[in-house]
Amino acid sequence: MASEMSFEQPLVELRSKIDELKKFGEDKNIDFTEEIKRLEERYKQLEEELYTTISASEKMQLARHTQRPTTIDYIQTIFTDFVELHGDRLYGDDLAIVGGVAKLDGLAVTVVGHQKGKDTKDNIARNFGCPHPEGFRKALRLMRQADKFRRPIITFIDTKGAYPGNAAEERGQGEAIARNLLAMAGFRVPIVCIVIGEGGSGGALALGLGNRVLMLENAIYSVISPEGAAAILYNDATKSLQAAEAMKITAKQIAELGVIDGIVPEPQGGAHRDLELQSTHIKSAILEHLQPLLAMSAEELKDERYEKFRQIGRYTFTQEGNHA
Repeated sequence: MASEMSFEQPLVELRSKIDELKKFGEDKNIDFTEEIKRLEERYKQLEEELYTTISASEKMQLARHTQRPTTIDYIQTIFTDFVELHGDRLYGDDLAIVGGVAKLDGLAVTVVGHQKGKDTKDNIARNFGCPHPEGFRKALRLMRQADKFRRPIITFIDTKGAYPGNAAEERGQGEAIARNLLAMAGFRVPIVCIVIGEGGSGGALALGLGNRVLMLENAIYSVISPEGAAAILYNDATKSLQAAEAMKITAKQIAELGVIDGIVPEPQGGAHRDLELQSTHIKSAILEHLQPLLAMSAEELKDERYEKFRQIGRYTFTQEGNHA
């Protein structure tokens, strides 16, 4: 098992015992077929129990798995003829955002997404998937181009949040995110957004205002990172797992709140177990949700997008007339 999570330790230990028994049988020329069969059955049962009862904090670990597929992985396996475009035409090229023009089953689309690194060097270059203002402005430039040429927009969301450093604030981080939201609200083309890992705060929302918003089964979506919430609520960032359980950040919980439109299944154990299968699931979901949008007019797309986000959230009035 690749880079196992702490909650997967029972599976790791059982797999180790099975491998040891197989090796011992081969070395000593002893037939352990029945014993190995029983252990393999137990392994499958334990695996099923483990991944069907996974907690919010454990899903958070899967969403942050170092080998979890990234936007570039999905672009390479789902789309064809991808041409990456760079820069925001204002400041520079932020590698935490990737995007360009591609084809989805022959249909020209614009693809934009957050990009985390595969190793330490790559993560530093891509700022761990946390965009600067120029990253959001690059995304906006590509989406405006898509709107101009009537290309559907597909976004992949995977970030802890926008970069919170001084330089980013000096260059207008908040304004860049707000401008993306304003522009996406008025685009005349279909927009399908997929949270593939972490969907954190405004950094995620800047690519998330779509006609359809989907989440992978083990992805998380939150207004603030569990670490940030723990630091504020408990004055202790180490209580992030406790915060994750209370924040309702899993795909199932987010769907129940009406924030997303669908959940994309993952292979047993997470998306990193089988990139090809995960890509097939995502492609099927994109096509399923994109098809009816293609038949809608520009005004219908804008109106539906507006109504979708207007309906998110619930409030009531007390007898005194105050909001509750």
